[in-house]
Amino acid sequence: MTAASDVRVFGVVGWKNNGKTTLVERLVAHLTALGYRVSTVKHAHHEVELDQPGKDTWRHRQAGAEEVVLATARRWAVIHELRGTPEPTLDALLARMTPVDLVIVEGFKRFPHPKLEVHRRERGTPLLADEDATIVGLASDEPLDRPQLAQFGLDDVPAIAAFILDHAGVPAAA
Repeated sequence: MTAASDVRVFGVVGWKNNGKTTLVERLVAHLTALGYRVSTVKHAHHEVELDQPGKDTWRHRQAGAEEVVLATARRWAVIHELRGTPEPTLDALLARMTPVDLVIVEGFKRFPHPKLEVHRRERGTPLLADEDATIVGLASDEPLDRPQLAQFGLDDVPAIAAFILDHAGVPAAA
């Protein structure tokens, strides 16, 4: 584990169905192909069941376990039950993660890390950037009159990735 302040973090935010997950997926694929070690944090506002009722790990949680670790030869996961305690902050989550070159955060739009907003004209949503000074760039399918922000086409993954690496202070991959 590492201190959250040591983690290079960059966020991708935007209203629902504007393409955040697609962009994050493409950025991760691009950056890992360049040799960077990348992790992600995804924030959800709705209930998500990560476990399957009746499975062993589900049964452990139902019995009262605070954390359940599921380990296989290919991956492992920790499921932590909040059991009435507050949702953890982004910093608390980052502090529990294995160190990597960059953590891309999808969501957590109210936290103070630097962010890129994803915007689609057809969605008709207002820009979060107009109210959030931590948004330093826009990825959109239309030109936007925001000269103070870096702007990219939604499909310009190499340029967006370069901007994020530079802005987050990530050194060149080995």
